[in-house]
Amino acid sequence: MTKILYLVRHAKSSWSDPSLRDFDRPLNSRGKRDAPEMGRRLSERGVIPDLMLSSPANRALTTCRHIAEKLEYPRAAIETDDNIYHAGSGTLLEVVQSIDDTWRTVLLFGHNPGFTDFANALNDTDIDNIPTCGIVRCEFDVNSWKEVRYSKGKQIYFDYPKKK
Repeated sequence: MTKILYLVRHAKSSWSDPSLRDFDRPLNSRGKRDAPEMGRRLSERGVIPDLMLSSPANRALTTCRHIAEKLEYPRAAIETDDNIYHAGSGTLLEVVQSIDDTWRTVLLFGHNPGFTDFANALNDTDIDNIPTCGIVRCEFDVNSWKEVRYSKGKQIYFDYPKKK
């Protein structure tokens, strides 16, 4: 059985209100445009998520909601995990290994630099940077998420808003 993981970096966020905590920053106008566009691209590729799991940070969760709408994934079914917020590769691996095995296709929404490092560790790739709203599709030839390990993934594609 194959497990499919999409790593989705949050869309471009706003720095216009310096009084906001990092956790609370919203998407800026480009982010509000890019997130639905990337959702549309996933829909065109026939992506049907079993689980959408997000950092609870405003910019990540808003990105997730925009993409969920384009994939006709119910907003109420979106899950959040505090551990994803600014997590490094080790924590992200723990999050992935704890996913319920009934889910085959999972979209994970979070932050850099952790997501770029994690994608490279999983797939033995050398992505310099996953840009905002960038998406990396990884596949694992495993029966259980607990079996996901570094260097055991296969990067299927890497897409981002400015890639045409």
